[in-house]
Amino acid sequence: MYGIIIVIVLVVIAASGIRIIPQSKACVVERLGAYHRTMQTGLHYVIPIIERVASTVSLKEIVKDFAPQPVITKDNVTMQIDTVVYFQITDPKLYSYGVENPVSAIENLTATTLRNIIGELELDETLTSRDVINTKMRSILDEATDPWGIKVNRVEVKNILPPRDIQEAMEKQMRAERERREAILKAEGEKKAAILIAEGEKESTILRADAKREAHIREAEGEAEAIVKIQEATAQGLKLLKDAKMDEAVLKLKSYEALVEVANGQATKIIVPSELQNLATIGTTLGETIEKSKK
Repeated sequence: MYGIIIVIVLVVIAASGIRIIPQSKACVVERLGAYHRTMQTGLHYVIPIIERVASTVSLKEIVKDFAPQPVITKDNVTMQIDTVVYFQITDPKLYSYGVENPVSAIENLTATTLRNIIGELELDETLTSRDVINTKMRSILDEATDPWGIKVNRVEVKNILPPRDIQEAMEKQMRAERERREAILKAEGEKKAAILIAEGEKESTILRADAKREAHIREAEGEAEAIVKIQEATAQGLKLLKDAKMDEAVLKLKSYEALVEVANGQATKIIVPSELQNLATIGTTLGETIEKSKK
């Protein structure tokens, strides 16, 4: 009976040494109080009484949001800055034996590093140099935490809270800067509008001048065309008149010749001297008309 009980106890003690390590976990095993090995993911066996699991650590990335820390800038402005640190355990042995309370150590190291960095910057530089602050802090913390088996992946400055009077001054400065930009944009808009108006007036004046010049040209061309047409009509009329006068002169000359023939043929007819004078005048006029027509 006692033998069975002893066997059962031994089986239970032996079974208690079986360990299954889940993913992203690691266990530090001590043998007789000294570090022996680190158990990774999988099935392991720990010798009861002789060996024990000293600590179990997570290998996932850990995020710690630390409370705001008072810091003083180079120009003696006190402000509150809080940070967020992203770190990961890379060596469970160093993490377990390197430092007591590693998270608190990282928090204190972050605060002192932040004070050192901000102490070298003025207020304006602090507000505009977050990337520089983050990079410097990550580099310093990563180097300092290597002996602890910790890898600092990233450090972010979350909030920068200057004193109330500084905030009011910054708000006034920002408001003044916005008003200045508004005035500049308004002036530039008015300038562009004036330029566009002037260009429009210039183009309008040019178009009016071109239209007026075109009208004068068209009017002159019309007058010249009218003069040409008048000249052509006059020449045509003169030609017609000339032809008409020629015909009339020929008719009158023929009439004169007929009268002379009649006078010569009819010797018995008495010709009054006045009639002969008229015939001579008619002949002279007809001769001048013919000469002018030829010219």
